[in-house]
This record gives sequence, structure tokens and C-alpha cells, in this order.
Amino acid sequence: MKRFGILLIALAFFFSLTHAQSDGHIKTVVIDAGHGGKDPGASGPNSIEKHIALSIALKAGAYIEKNLPDVNVIYTRKTDIFIPLHQRARIANNAKADLFISIHCNAFASSKIYGAETYVLGLHATDENLEVAKKENASILQEEDYMENYEGFDPNSPEAYIIFSLYQNANLDQSLDIASRVQKQFKERVGLRDRGVIPAGFIVLYQATMPGILIETGYLTNANDEKFLLSKNGQTYIASAIYRAFKEYKTAYEKNAKSLVNEQTKNVEVKKKAPDIIFRVQVASSNRDLNVKRKFKGMGEVFVYKHNGLNKYCLGETRSFEESNSLKNTLRNLKFKDAFVVAFFEGKRIPLEEAKEMLKN
Repeated sequence: MKRFGILLIALAFFFSLTHAQSDGHIKTVVIDAGHGGKDPGASGPNSIEKHIALSIALKAGAYIEKNLPDVNVIYTRKTDIFIPLHQRARIANNAKADLFISIHCNAFASSKIYGAETYVLGLHATDENLEVAKKENASILQEEDYMENYEGFDPNSPEAYIIFSLYQNANLDQSLDIASRVQKQFKERVGLRDRGVIPAGFIVLYQATMPGILIETGYLTNANDEKFLLSKNGQTYIASAIYRAFKEYKTAYEKNAKSLVNEQTKNVEVKKKAPDIIFRVQVASSNRDLNVKRKFKGMGEVFVYKHNGLNKYCLGETRSFEESNSLKNTLRNLKFKDAFVVAFFEGKRIPLEEAKEMLKN
């Protein structure tokens, strides 16, 4: 089997806003109704996941369109059709969406299990969470050429999920934020059992380049959950909860983004008076040209410079030694054991101590 993916490390704190949110506003959300067409998803005694997921997705999108007219809502599907997982992520990526919301229903061998849970991209903490990811990722088996489309990923192989232990999502904080808001709405307004916010390796979230969540709205194998999910009121309450969580997230994000922009503006005025010193964190060196797009995929901008006859590769550009040093410590904990801070003055590398002395003057 081909190796699925490579080490992905990106740190949103140091790389500012994502490409889709560069102006500080949430403008586009993609709502993904799980499964569809020849892929029915989970099922209960009286229910099929693909139909319930679609109904809730359309209702949630309608709430957003009606109450937040400045937001463009895009659906991966509006009818009972099959959409490959990689195409769902591509729809969001091509639209430069600010948020990706995938809506599903769950199932389990025991009918006693019930409640709602929201997933973010990461490594599963329990075998149960792994099984949920495997079930949702199994949709790729319905696709032609899935081995090529997903770089040899086998959704049934536990070993294939090891990649997610190396994955640090640049959008993780935002994904956790919206996921927590969804679960709070489910618990407080809908009365669903809160099964928490959970990391797991979902392909559809992996391939999307913006903050994303996968919502499991309930268990079709539980009689009470299934009855609620099949009911018009149940679907309406759940869709409304998703909308309210999105609205709260949008308001909070835009407020924080505005504060960040104001702070950055102030910093620029201060920096104009400081020496032209830049700090970066060096993470690799090589006597040959590395494929930056592959080796450092998802890490933000990579700076390459020549030193002592070698190519040196750096991440994170800042005028603050403290921020760069903090980034260094984080990167060391994320597999870059030899990461260290380097300083540049007018584009040329200078000794670190010299740079710190220059900043004092």
C-alpha cells in the first residue's frame, strides 16, 4: 500500500488567518449531507442515514440563508445522489469556504448507545471512535479508482490511521470552537445526550483546507434517537441548533479577527521604528533541493536560504524572539527535535545574540 500522506504540521497562531478568512469575515459555509445515492450510510429498523442527513442539512442551510444573508451557503448535495468524499472536500476548497460542516447519523451494535457527538480531525482516542471513522470512510469503497484518489488509503486498516497521529491541523482551534458550540446547543436547546467533541481520522475533513467538523446527530440503532431523527420536529430542532452554533461561532470569530487586525496594525507602527530583524525557526537542512510542497505540506510558508553550502528550511516568520522561541518549542514536541531559532537582518542570517542585542538598542 502506498504511504498515505506525509507529516502535516501547521500552527495557526503563528501563521495568522487562513486563506479563506484573510479579511476576518465568515463568508462561505459548505454543508455536506453525508452519503447519498448508492451509499445509504447507517441504518436503523425504520431509517436510512442518507435521507435524514440530507433533510437536516437542507434545513440547517435554510436557517443560515434566511437569517445570515451575508453568508453564502453551498451544499455538496441537495438530492439523493452519490458524491465521492474527495469531491465533497474539493467543492469546499474550490469555493474557498470558511467552514465545512458534514452531517451524519450513527449506528452501533448495541441499541443502548444514544446521543450526539461532533468530530474534528485527529487521531482516535478509543477503538469505538476508530470504528466510527472506518464506517464513514468506507464510503470511498463505492468509488472507482479509490486507491488512486486517496493515495492507497485502506479505510478498513487500523494501520492506515497512524497518519493522523502525526497530523496537526492548522484549523484545529477553530474546528474545536464550532464543534463545542454545536454540542452545547444539542445539549441545552435540543435535549440530546452530549457525547462530546471527539478527534478521529475522517478523510473528508482531512482533504478540506478550512476548519471542519463532522456531526453525528444520533444513533439510528437506538429506538428513541431514531424516532426523534425521523420526526419533523426532531430534524428542525437539530438543524436550528447547528444554525445557532454557526451564528455564535461567526460572531465570535469576526470579533476576534477584528481585534487581531487592530493589534497587528498597532504592531506595524511600532515595528517601523525597530531594526529590520526577522526570526524564523529552522527545521531542516539538506545538500539537495527538497520538495517543499510535499515535505512541508500544510505548514504555511517555508523560507529557504543557503548557509555553509547547504539548503536550510525555516518556518514561522516573526519580529519577536519570544514568539519564535515558543514556536521552536512547539515544533520540537511535534517531531522536529532539532528545531532552533535563527535571525536575519536585511535578508542575511546573523548570530542570534547579535540580533537580540540590536533589538535592545
